[in-house]
Amino acid sequence: MPEVPPRVLLDATAVPADRGGVGRYVDELLPELVAVGGDVRVVCQEHDVTHYAELVGADRVRPAPGWAASLPGRLLWEQLRLPAEARAVRADVLHCPHYTMPLLTRVPVVVTLHDATFFTDPDVHVRLKRSFFKAWTRISLRRARRAVTPSAATRDELARVAGADPARVDVVHHGVDLRRFHRPSDEEVAAARRTLELADWPYVAFLGTLEPRKNVPALVRAWVQACAGRTTPPALVLAGGRGWDDDVDRAAAEVPAGLRLVRTGYVPLEQLAGLLGGAEVVAYPSRGEGFGLPVLEAMACGAAVLTTRRLALPEVGGEVVAYCEPEVTDIERGLRALLDEPAERTRLAAAAVTRAAGFTWAAAARGHLALYARAVA
Repeated sequence: MPEVPPRVLLDATAVPADRGGVGRYVDELLPELVAVGGDVRVVCQEHDVTHYAELVGADRVRPAPGWAASLPGRLLWEQLRLPAEARAVRADVLHCPHYTMPLLTRVPVVVTLHDATFFTDPDVHVRLKRSFFKAWTRISLRRARRAVTPSAATRDELARVAGADPARVDVVHHGVDLRRFHRPSDEEVAAARRTLELADWPYVAFLGTLEPRKNVPALVRAWVQACAGRTTPPALVLAGGRGWDDDVDRAAAEVPAGLRLVRTGYVPLEQLAGLLGGAEVVAYPSRGEGFGLPVLEAMACGAAVLTTRRLALPEVGGEVVAYCEPEVTDIERGLRALLDEPAERTRLAAAAVTRAAGFTWAAAARGHLALYARAVA
């Protein structure tokens, strides 16, 4: 007889409305868990019930009460009511996908820890967030049956700075949805250009929340310097939520006349293939990532990518992306090298598509099913 998979309750109540970060992880993972035979139940905020019902089936979804929608309410609900939800659905495992977990539950808990930058790069986070997630990372590493990280780099950093036992931490890489992230058609690129109001003008693209860790002000200043002396200087497109990096505004104010900086805000998923695949270069000079999903998505879209060797980014990019240090002068050097060498951009783009195809959400789902079984055992 085939082995029966453990029943898992996944707590999706921490997923933000804009589906960024943990939302992308949960939204991509859940339907693949069902597809590979997982026995999954989901508890979520009331406004997300229809969304998750479409992903996994209405009979697998339970709403949290309305008072759990605020951050304090959600944390209180997690501690007092989530264990009862796990018992109600007869879960064998409770998966908490965003650092925190209930402290009093008899159900084995798996916690996802997305990165270690709260320890390694504390200055790129606001103080309250930094203190909160450092404390909960340590608590979850002690109390959860298993932890899961999206990269070996994150596991190793957590062992170094937070006392994690590597034997109790599973590494499961994220995947990329190749239906959304693929080499774009001419029509998709043209549609993205119309949205950006760039016509046929070349551009460098960045995708991500404008937060200090992403190093966007340094990218803006490096782009300005890399454009010097060019008859057709590329525009710079900053795609993603505004975040809390005030230095982005200061860097933008320094952009000289004659150069074009486009700040799109949030871009719908269906438009990203055209935006990323249509760029001369996708630049992501982050100071450190637990995984680096925007790099993988740009690779899948056939973009030439420039990023850094910090934390998990080389684990994703391998030898098919270009690397720089996160300082302005080095980012400028990397941009110039790629903008001046179209043959190298073409080579990197072709190799990136091949490498990106090896990161699948189906493989991630199988990895999670295996760690759920280890948690029960």
